[in-house]
Amino acid sequence: MEIRFLTKEESNAIRQEEFLKLSGSERMIAFFKLSRRIAKFPTNNSSDSKENNFILKKK
Repeated sequence: MEIRFLTKEESNAIRQEEFLKLSGSERMIAFFKLSRRIAKFPTNNSSDSKENNFILKKK
């Protein structure tokens, strides 16, 4: 493990350079992995949010 002391701009430039070295398919996979991680990130949505507007009722 390597510890680097960088500014935010330096860190972002390194991450961007590493990302651009990936092939197109590797970038797509990285995008999907990031999307999954973001979906699990906690939010402040209430239970009344619009995403819960589809309700099935048993008759």
